[in-house]
Amino acid sequence: MSDPSNEPGERTGRRWNQGLRGVLWVCGVALVIHVIPLFLPRNMPEQELAIARATDNVEGRLRFLVPLKHNDKATAADLRAAAELLREGAPAEAHDLALEAERRDPNALETQLLLARICDRERMSRCVEQALGKARKLAPADPRAELLRADLSEVKGDVEGATSALAQAYSVAPGDPLVGVRYGRLLSRVGRPQEALKVFHSLEGRVPAARLLVEQGLVLTREGRNREAVGLLQQAVQKDPKLAEGHFQLGIAWFQLGNENAAEEALRQADRLDVSDTRALGMLCTLQVKAGRFEGARQTRTDLERRFPQRMDAIREQCRLP
Repeated sequence: MSDPSNEPGERTGRRWNQGLRGVLWVCGVALVIHVIPLFLPRNMPEQELAIARATDNVEGRLRFLVPLKHNDKATAADLRAAAELLREGAPAEAHDLALEAERRDPNALETQLLLARICDRERMSRCVEQALGKARKLAPADPRAELLRADLSEVKGDVEGATSALAQAYSVAPGDPLVGVRYGRLLSRVGRPQEALKVFHSLEGRVPAARLLVEQGLVLTREGRNREAVGLLQQAVQKDPKLAEGHFQLGIAWFQLGNENAAEEALRQADRLDVSDTRALGMLCTLQVKAGRFEGARQTRTDLERRFPQRMDAIREQCRLP
């Protein structure tokens, strides 16, 4: 007579119970591993910063970040990170943290740049100047202090101040392509095209040739020299056929010359090269309206709305149909 304990159903149930106990044991161990840190003292700056980053409101962040000022384990970098998290919502507390970061590491350029931004948020112009002055003394060959000055000036609408700051940054780092391109664009914007072209020429070999041709073409377009601009922009897209910005600017220049078909072709090519950008079709729609080609504009706007339903209001604002 067979042993009932050896019946297939009995053996299956026993194996299932053993498997379930194994799963529960693994889950229990994982739970303990995750819960134990909650009961340990949180005196490490990294922990406070991580919690603050996960906290949406400023009041909640203050509770974790302000005590870092008195935490001996907090480095200047930790204090700067904390100040950055509070800069918008609690600039006074951010200022205190940044000053403590300066005390712990007086030679950190990053601290002075952060202090300048915090002081600007607090509308303390003298404090901004002091921080930027210290930044220049700490790193005279680093253009970041003047680039920040240019940023702050542009936000206030002080184009002259921004131009002066970028001129200084360019003199400090003439070979920096980002500094040079930005300076050249601003020179063009303030009506100094020859100086802008000179800056762009100085960047040859440091910036892709097609990109430089686009920048030079934009200077000429701003000056109304559209035929010359078209020539440069055509060279740009020949050198780099996948440069969407080149086709985009070429389309605008062609329209200024009255060649609407060439303008549409260039803008559609720009759109094909970067389907995530609404600018090309948005510009095409605007130009079609200006040219009185309302049926084409209506179709272009419909295509945009279908592809970017979340931006429908902005699209309709940009391309208004009669």
